[in-house]
Amino acid sequence: MSLKESNMLPLGTQAPDFSLLDTSSGSTKNLADITGAKGTVVIFSCNHCPFVVHVNHEIVSIADQYMPKEIGFAVISSNDVENYPDDSPDKMNIVAKVLKYPFPYLYDETQAVAKDYDAACTPDFYLFNGKKELVYRGRLDGSRPGNGIPVTGSDLRSAIEAVLLGYDEITPQFPSAGCNIKWK
Repeated sequence: MSLKESNMLPLGTQAPDFSLLDTSSGSTKNLADITGAKGTVVIFSCNHCPFVVHVNHEIVSIADQYMPKEIGFAVISSNDVENYPDDSPDKMNIVAKVLKYPFPYLYDETQAVAKDYDAACTPDFYLFNGKKELVYRGRLDGSRPGNGIPVTGSDLRSAIEAVLLGYDEITPQFPSAGCNIKWK
């Protein structure tokens, strides 16, 4: 597995809109559908990446904790499914059910949304405040497969807590790291 870091979209960027298939419900979701009143987390992910598999349960735990606090969540897979069939929408639906995703699992077939967000790896985390301005982008925490650091979600949790307290400047911010998005 090769390691790729986030591109670190500039802070203050307005959340790019989208309209994507939610593989969990079969309906189309856009940014307004997933936006939380106090903030929104958008995660670029996929089914097969070992970095994602390593943190998936913590992502669900964080969403379960913060969705009731008016933080919206969505996970987007932009991988090329022709060459990576494990990331196909039907398999995305299975993963969402098995892991009990409380958020939409969206399929970016054209990869346009990943490009709009300047997403580079899976997982890649973006946190927008209630005004849809980017206030955090980067990693969940310092854990990686095999590095012995426990998965806690500490970086993303701290960023969400800062948003809930009304802060728009969140430091420090470290790039996420994982598998590169599988471009067509």
